[in-house]
Amino acid sequence: MTEVDIEKENAAITKAYKELLRVSYRTLSTEDKKLIRKAFDVAVDAHKEQRRKSGEAYIFHPIAVAKIVAQEIGLDATSIAAALLHDVVEDNEDYTVQDIERLFGETVAKIVDGLTKISTFNADMDVSMQAENFRKMLLTLNDDVRVIIIKIADRLHNMQTMESMRADKQVKIASETLYIYAPLAHRIGLYNIKSELEDLGLKYTEPEVYNDILLKMKESKEEQDLYIQEFTEVIKNSLDKENLNYDIKGRPKSIFSIRRKMINQGVSYDEVYDKFAVRIIYKTDAANEKFLAWKIYSIVTDHFRPNPTRLRDWISSPKSTGYEALHITVMGPKGRWVEVQIRSERMNEIAEKGYAAHYKYKNKGEKSEDNLDTWINKLQEALENHGANAVDFVEQFKLNLYSKEIFVFTPQGDLKSLPKGATPLDFAFSIHTEVGLKTRGAKVNGKLVPLSHQLKSGDQVDILTSENAKPTPNWLDYATTARARSKIKNALKESTKIVAEEGKEILRRKLKQLKITLNEDSVNEMVNHFKLKTSLDLFYRVGTGTIDNTMLKEYASSRSNAFVSYLKNKITRKPSINKEELEKEEITNKYDLLVFGKEEEKLDYKLAVCCNPIPGDAVFGFLTIKEGIKVHKSNCPNAVSLQSNYAYRILPAKWIDSTQQDFPAQIILSGIDNLGLVNDITKLISANMNVNMKSISFESNDGVFSGKINVVVKNKNLLTKLMDNLKKINGIDKVKRV
Repeated sequence: MTEVDIEKENAAITKAYKELLRVSYRTLSTEDKKLIRKAFDVAVDAHKEQRRKSGEAYIFHPIAVAKIVAQEIGLDATSIAAALLHDVVEDNEDYTVQDIERLFGETVAKIVDGLTKISTFNADMDVSMQAENFRKMLLTLNDDVRVIIIKIADRLHNMQTMESMRADKQVKIASETLYIYAPLAHRIGLYNIKSELEDLGLKYTEPEVYNDILLKMKESKEEQDLYIQEFTEVIKNSLDKENLNYDIKGRPKSIFSIRRKMINQGVSYDEVYDKFAVRIIYKTDAANEKFLAWKIYSIVTDHFRPNPTRLRDWISSPKSTGYEALHITVMGPKGRWVEVQIRSERMNEIAEKGYAAHYKYKNKGEKSEDNLDTWINKLQEALENHGANAVDFVEQFKLNLYSKEIFVFTPQGDLKSLPKGATPLDFAFSIHTEVGLKTRGAKVNGKLVPLSHQLKSGDQVDILTSENAKPTPNWLDYATTARARSKIKNALKESTKIVAEEGKEILRRKLKQLKITLNEDSVNEMVNHFKLKTSLDLFYRVGTGTIDNTMLKEYASSRSNAFVSYLKNKITRKPSINKEELEKEEITNKYDLLVFGKEEEKLDYKLAVCCNPIPGDAVFGFLTIKEGIKVHKSNCPNAVSLQSNYAYRILPAKWIDSTQQDFPAQIILSGIDNLGLVNDITKLISANMNVNMKSISFESNDGVFSGKINVVVKNKNLLTKLMDNLKKINGIDKVKRV
């Protein structure tokens, strides 16, 4: 770099630093500014030799992260300093955590140490390390929640500046973001950041879908703005008559949420009816806050008819994230549904800043329950469940992150928040672990219900307990919350271990009679013979009598026959291959349809049944432990989890030209039942020479039909063409591939 370039860069760094101080949500004292200046100087020194993949000086990254922390999340000077220093210890050997503590005090050092610990892992490590890294990060929730918040800000900036990375790295980081960081941001109440993380995640995991929706949103923006203006004009006069101090703005839904609606409802972009929301933010004092929210609700519903099933009152019962608002969906002009969100300025700040605003508005002297702290305390037991393997641990934790809430009452009338879909068993464990473990039955609204009964908001739940009650494996089918499931699993493991220990001794005695020694080799043989996963499963089944004398004798005889069959194979020189493997070998030898990795190698593979990919679909290979390479569609429901947790097992894959192999696909249709409709459909499919129809089924109910067609095609283009032609048949409303 020339001297002029260096001067320009230094000027840009100084400008970025001044901007950081200017946009801070908190009022910074002189002491705060000194602390931030000191942190900035140390960060500049530590990163002076470093550059990012894009070529810019590395120091711009910590400044950008600190700016997100200061402006968008609204944390204090301590957090801003920690954000500036978050990579110093990791990236520079001259600085240690002890140096940070000496220079900035214990709190900053603790946060920087937490951030360093959750960053120091190799991205190419195996899955247990990847999930272990998530576990380590989640455990820091108990130490200082600011560690997680700064980590989310760090991830947001990395997602915003990912263009220079390799494509596979982009997909891995984006999948991790959708899998864990966006749900965490949601749970901490950082809704704006959550939406941006989701949109950026979609941009790299499904770029075509992202760009298609983005283009359509840009095209319809002008028409949308006019509609919002027309809608707001109607209610403005009434709000002004009441002398209310308010602001109305339209807010488009995020690309990710529109995509989710399209998938969940099986509709196209044009058929998603609530692509934007109208937000009314009003100024008020604390005494009139709730009254004015309902007054505005009354004014809006005077002009537009509300959908009675879509009223969400999070003012009387705030979400456990601290979110408060009144949401209503009304029938707007031109017969279009519009979501209206009513919030005070305080509620709006809590919705946008989450944790930080919650503390700003905490009433001094009053005992105000802190939702975030309550949530962290609730999770503490689940987080300390070290018995689960790392992947299970992360999956369990995720159960609590995005769950919608219901509110139920205890017999004494206290209100409890539970995830939507929760059962009496979840309620019992939320009261106390001992209550959960001793559950015998439950009453909901005074009536006995099964433990699998799904609770609804407003239910009053009474748990019946007994000293003799014990968890059974069926309980795992009834429990939905991470806490309940981890407690049940732990209790079952303890009882399983006791039975397994007895089973091991029984097995030793029985094998002795069959002249077989119980050792590592014989145990592994039996685990494979009985198609089990672990030796614990084997001992447990012997202990419960599931594996009896007859089965053990069969094992002993198969053991003695194994040597004979081995000799036969040697003599005939033919390896014993079962039918399934033979078919797989024939397919992969005959048709090399897929190539894997940068070298475009032709490898054996199987198509995943969860998403049934066909030639032309965007796909990736996943290296399984037992079944070799499984090929999944890039938008498979399991893709994000696999690419996030098992990044080192992902193989880039692409189709090569081939029209020799047939692939199954299922099409679902719905529409208005016309005479001869089935005939039209079968005629059309028969006319498509390259499509073979395997089965067809239709149901008609009061003039509306739904149908399933199983077809066999050579590639995606043929299927797309067939679906387009089916849509043209009179009476067919929707056609989609499963």
